[in-house]
Amino acid sequence: MWFRNLQLYRLSEEWNRDATRFAARLAKTAFQPCGGFDMQSRGWVPPRGNDGELLVSVNRQWLIALGVEQKLLPGSVIRQYTQSRLAELEAKQGFKPGRAQARDMREQVTAELLPRALVTRRLVYAWIDPVNHWLVIDAASPAKAELVLDHLKLALDDLPLKLLRTRVAPGTAMSAWLAGHEAPAGFSIDRDCELRAPGEDKAVVRYVRHPLDGAEVARHVADGKAVTRLALTWRDRISFVLTEQLQVKRVAFLDVLKEDAERQADGGDDAFEANFALMSGELPQLLADLVAALDGEAE
Repeated sequence: MWFRNLQLYRLSEEWNRDATRFAARLAKTAFQPCGGFDMQSRGWVPPRGNDGELLVSVNRQWLIALGVEQKLLPGSVIRQYTQSRLAELEAKQGFKPGRAQARDMREQVTAELLPRALVTRRLVYAWIDPVNHWLVIDAASPAKAELVLDHLKLALDDLPLKLLRTRVAPGTAMSAWLAGHEAPAGFSIDRDCELRAPGEDKAVVRYVRHPLDGAEVARHVADGKAVTRLALTWRDRISFVLTEQLQVKRVAFLDVLKEDAERQADGGDDAFEANFALMSGELPQLLADLVAALDGEAE
């Protein structure tokens, strides 16, 4: 159980939930498969898979998973069938169908095709840290994270949270780190970055697996290009890409952590729980150091 992307939210320090009651609230909005005429279905599923509880709790750290089932019914397919039906209707009634007839036909075709549509399923994981007041969603975009937040709000009476904000903007800090060839304490700069020029053209320069301490990169920063993405490694344990929106992407837990997880699993602990315990033990330290590197949280 290793997250790949981190969408970061802060829980209110007053928010206090008991794990048992929290799991009971999740059960009220548990996952149900799509019905014949549903385009999408969402609900909580056991993070371990088909069996188990809706809430995994290890060392006061919680893991939940939102199941999302969606039918694949492309608009092009609906249009094709609708146009064919409208052509038949026109031949039958002797004049071109009006807008209302076309709309009704489209709805009828959609209703007929939905039960036969292919279904895709995916899981979106969320880690809740009641101790350090974090809610972290493993999603590549805020839009996907919102699916989890919306469903949490359905399950809970209250969910007092906010996006993480820092005193220094990530873009400003990353530009300074790159210009000075020096990462903040606990971090090292890796070999990937993206810079964007100001102005209307917003020219973008990307470096992939390229040394970033050369004169060329420094010249881009000196010319006013802002760093929008920067690859970093934290304490030789976790590598990631930090974005200007304060998103943490392409998270990779390095071998030293995975070896620890394997040793715990070999010792009799459940491998899933061992992985989650290590991940949820390391990430609060990483996030604390990252917030400190950005001069703390904004009020």
